[in-house]
Amino acid sequence: MNGVTVALIVLVVLIVIVLLWAVAQYNGLVRLRNLVQEAWRQIDVELNRRHDLIPNLVETVKGYAAHERAVFDEVTAARAAAAGPGAGPAQQAAQENVLNQALGRLFAVAENYPVLRASENFQQLQAELANTEDRVAAGRRFYNANVRELNTKVESFPSNVVAGAFHFERAEYFEAEDPQVREAPQVSF
Repeated sequence: MNGVTVALIVLVVLIVIVLLWAVAQYNGLVRLRNLVQEAWRQIDVELNRRHDLIPNLVETVKGYAAHERAVFDEVTAARAAAAGPGAGPAQQAAQENVLNQALGRLFAVAENYPVLRASENFQQLQAELANTEDRVAAGRRFYNANVRELNTKVESFPSNVVAGAFHFERAEYFEAEDPQVREAPQVSF
């Protein structure tokens, strides 16, 4: 073996190693992107479940507090905006913040009606909404952990070289912006 042959073998081995590394990085990025998308779909399912509960809650409260029309309209409008299709995580978070504030006002109205608070239907809706809020919070934590991992890979060297070459982008976090909204609305009376 002469020096040229040895150099050629070393070069081929280095190229194969770099290609294997690039394939591994690419597959890792694809896996993370899919985890982020799956986690978002789970949040979407829980948000839809929450959005489906709200009209029942509004109707229950309406039966006892029919003169509180502005609050009902506000909750209905906020629900419609939050349930609308095509929102990204940041936009969805903003819409959910508005909905949480409207629900807080609805529950404030309900506090003025002891018979309503004692209603079995109202209590069941409150429990379902609280359960759904817990699931959304758990989904948010899972989603944001996956987003953090993906964003770290997209931004870190040397995986950012592969990410840039194949157009992998940072994902948006799903988080409440208002400190008062960072907690689930109180639904117990």
